[in-house]
Amino acid sequence: MNIKYWEFEDAPIKEKIKNPKIKDIAMVLFENELEAYRFSKLMEEVKRSKKLRLNEIKFLPKSTAKRYLDYAVQIGLLKHEDMTYELTDRFSKPLKNFALYIKAWSEKESEEDIELEFPTVTKQ
Repeated sequence: MNIKYWEFEDAPIKEKIKNPKIKDIAMVLFENELEAYRFSKLMEEVKRSKKLRLNEIKFLPKSTAKRYLDYAVQIGLLKHEDMTYELTDRFSKPLKNFALYIKAWSEKESEEDIELEFPTVTKQ
């Protein structure tokens, strides 16, 4: 994820909310512009058609489209039921909970042993 600090501060976000664009969302989720474009195109297609089936997608291979749509389901932007993808609002609460978790971690007094947390990581 490519979350930039200034994009989510109070004043800038109030300006961005006046004219929301899927590109802004996609550029947060993907650093690669091609991936952001594909994701944006699929999300716009879901928004336009209300419910989208993989068979209806003509501009991307089905496997590529499925990968992006499943990622959107995984992060809570879409739901996948009855072989269709549609918009949902499961994203706002988990992000709020994640922000609360980060705040609780930053206020915690004790230090963690990172080497014990990631024992299998290859160190350089």
